[in-house]
Amino acid sequence: MKMRKYLVTTVGLAGMVMAAQGVAFADQAASCAWSRDVKLTNGKIVTMDKQNTIVNEVTIQDGKFTAIGKVANQKLNACTKVIDLKGRTVVPGLIDNHNHFISLGLRPGYDVRLETAWSIPEIQDRIKARTKTAPPGAFITATAGWAIRQLAEKRMPTMAELDAAAPNNPVYVSPTGPGGGMTNTLGKKFFAEKGVNVDPNGVLVGNGGPGGSAGSDAIGALRTIQTFEDEKREIMDAETYSVSLGLTVNVDQGMGPGFLRGSPDLQDSVVAGPGIETFNPWTWYNAALALDRENKLTARVRIFHYAIDTDMNIPITKERMLNNFPNFGDDMLRASGFGERVVQWTRSPTAPPVTAAGGGGGGQFLGEPANLMVSLEVLAKGGWTFSQHSTSLNEDHIMTAAYEKINETRPIADLHWSIAHVPKIDVPTLNRLKAIGVGVMPHGWSYMSSSTPGAGPPFRMIIDSGIHAGGGSDGVAVTALDPWLGIYY
Repeated sequence: MKMRKYLVTTVGLAGMVMAAQGVAFADQAASCAWSRDVKLTNGKIVTMDKQNTIVNEVTIQDGKFTAIGKVANQKLNACTKVIDLKGRTVVPGLIDNHNHFISLGLRPGYDVRLETAWSIPEIQDRIKARTKTAPPGAFITATAGWAIRQLAEKRMPTMAELDAAAPNNPVYVSPTGPGGGMTNTLGKKFFAEKGVNVDPNGVLVGNGGPGGSAGSDAIGALRTIQTFEDEKREIMDAETYSVSLGLTVNVDQGMGPGFLRGSPDLQDSVVAGPGIETFNPWTWYNAALALDRENKLTARVRIFHYAIDTDMNIPITKERMLNNFPNFGDDMLRASGFGERVVQWTRSPTAPPVTAAGGGGGGQFLGEPANLMVSLEVLAKGGWTFSQHSTSLNEDHIMTAAYEKINETRPIADLHWSIAHVPKIDVPTLNRLKAIGVGVMPHGWSYMSSSTPGAGPPFRMIIDSGIHAGGGSDGVAVTALDPWLGIYY
């Protein structure tokens, strides 16, 4: 009996010691909550230096790398978190230098990313999974950034297939390019109440109003039930998705093809009906700004202000410049430049149709916009970074000549100006840009969303030229945000 009592007492003391240690560990965790210091061990860590060095250990202290390889005699902060990678590969956080991230964060409903779904059963599985994290009866949406051609069936899911995936939630799915919008039974009922035409098979037809189309009508209807808190939630979902891909910086290049019709003070700008990339330009950053103030952003956002001025006085561009400073903001959200357009480009009436991904053959645009040089001169004088959309060699030539003209009176190399997309660029044009310190942003959206996959840009030629170049997706309306698809291409 004495022995038994002794054992029980010993166990009791051990439990008390373990409980005390648990409290101590909890206190330590709480006291280290501020720390981002980390040591990664036992992995394959890609340093991206000029030698493409791979090391098995790195140490980060106070937000900076303090050891590449073994720590040696360095004393670590007591709050440093040690992570055993167990052989995994680590790459630096990726930067997408040209996308439309804010528009993804403002998609109405509970968004589902389908850019790596390769069949209709996979689409159904992702919709089913989303219904488990959304409130009962909430709208499940999957709008753009994916294409029918990626699916094994090469067709849209049917109304019955969407019903099977989400019997208790309305659903709206719409790909980039061909396919149109599809909804399920509950979605059809919602759209009918909003005056949006849906045929008996769940295909959205569209009403043909000003700027109207099936997609425009559907997005317009869904936005009538979208609240500011919904916008914040969706931006947080987009941030979580971005970080899950290793994408830690999104350089947002604005909206398009026009500002939302009916927005105040648009002056001379081009306008359009509701769409997944059509917004009130004065309010569309508000949800992201609110989250930044609340310290809730997990992926960095760099804003490039978008304008579509048609007037020689460039009122929208000047309005932005009068109320912003270059690189104003913080580490998570910052105004970094202007782009991907500041003036309206006019298409030739005899040009071939623009593809789903916004591309097309050379010569599709008319000559230089009359107000282009006015805009560039103002941006250069203000010290702003600028990037211009270009999908034809004709546009490349127009912009290169314009940049050379500005450079004659104000050297622009330190402003980090660039041309984006460049699917048709040639060596002479690259050399002219390189000579004045202008970079290029090649984007391989044709791989996922074009009717001619593999149509450019000429990545190898660009890299071999020695010009400053950086990659991105141009997601998420014309193609996928997932950077690994672009890296694979």
